[in-house]
Amino acid sequence: MHPLLVQIIDTPEFQRLKNIKQLGGGYFVFPGASHNRFEHSIGVAHLAGELVEQLNVGEEVITDKDKLCVQIAGLCHDLGHGPFSHVFESFMKEAELEWKHEEQSVKMFEQLITRTITRNDESYTIEQIMIERYQFEDRDIVFIEELICSENPPTEPHNALPPPDQEGWSYKGRGKEKSYLFEIVRKSSRDCLHLGMKSNFSHERYVMFARVCTNESNEKQICIRDKEALNMYELFHIRYLLHHNAYQHRVTKAIEMMIVDALLAAERTFTLDGKKISDIASSDPELYLRLTDDILQQIKTSPTSPISKDIIKKIEQRDLYTCIGTKIFPPQELDDLNTVEQQENKVRAWLQCIVRGNLHETDFKVRCAKIDYGMKNENPINSLRFYRKGKENEAIKLPANEVSYIRPEIFYEIKVMLFYKPTPAPELSLEVINMFWKIIRKFPKD
Repeated sequence: MHPLLVQIIDTPEFQRLKNIKQLGGGYFVFPGASHNRFEHSIGVAHLAGELVEQLNVGEEVITDKDKLCVQIAGLCHDLGHGPFSHVFESFMKEAELEWKHEEQSVKMFEQLITRTITRNDESYTIEQIMIERYQFEDRDIVFIEELICSENPPTEPHNALPPPDQEGWSYKGRGKEKSYLFEIVRKSSRDCLHLGMKSNFSHERYVMFARVCTNESNEKQICIRDKEALNMYELFHIRYLLHHNAYQHRVTKAIEMMIVDALLAAERTFTLDGKKISDIASSDPELYLRLTDDILQQIKTSPTSPISKDIIKKIEQRDLYTCIGTKIFPPQELDDLNTVEQQENKVRAWLQCIVRGNLHETDFKVRCAKIDYGMKNENPINSLRFYRKGKENEAIKLPANEVSYIRPEIFYEIKVMLFYKPTPAPELSLEVINMFWKIIRKFPKD
């Protein structure tokens, strides 16, 4: 591993990732899902470096500094994740705050490289090492930040540079001729092993057969050998299975909802150095170092937040929210269920249609899991470009019938789960549950 990557790893910002589970609440369900953002990020940096080296075979247009920037971005792309990874984003959303972990990663990266480090009576910053030892310029640091936040590049990057002079190109760190470098960090995946799931996708073959070609828009793009198309289908299918069987598992979701509810309840009384959890995430990168999965234990041992403590105790005793119904819908058949208010309105309408007894809408929670092959209802293979033997520099869109006649036609579904929070859960008939599914459908209602 490059010495600069090692120096980045040996910082508080990166070491913090040892205490953030990659799969959030999944560890409570799958004992093997104990891997953290720390080892995941090191793996991304390693694989990103391997892919860059392969893309440069015979081309030699990717510089050593380009490669190092891509590896640093792979290493640092998850610095901004909060406690229990994506669960924290759900908390911030329910707290009605605009917040994305990618943008937080850029803030944490800025703090990492500008932090004063003292070793052996010598003080320095990572940024100084980057500039003095490895000849980094402002545009290189901007490039790293743009790679971290590649789909929504930072609006105020490190030491703002002049706008790019290439039409249709918004990035400032590298020109359009190296657009393919922006594809690398955001395409890394890795969770099957720890979940005990089998995967036939070979990342080694992907790296081996990857190369840069010019596509129909005269842009550089990472392309794969045509014979690897089925291997790519396997990658997207594994993504679907991971979501269906693990990430959106009903018990995983129940625990993650309870973690969110515990954090929301803690907002009323619990603070770190006088700041609420959401305020720390929004405005204090230094204090953010203390926001890890340990936050539940910090709340549990604090003199405040009795409601949060009760929820945490229930998680520990496996007294969980009960999933009383699950149904999969095509997205076009569902009414909007994106906000808590919309979900509560549907539950309220449902309870008005049944003999409700002591049931209240606040006792229910609805979770909508959007499961796809990575591009909603689009076939992700259509976004890829391939090359043929003997025409290695020509990017082509592979016709579906050249891949296989046995292939999916629908790539997107929504798994709706209805949970009941108190215990014991009521015994509701299938007819009553089916009434809820009718309520949330756009059509038909009968």
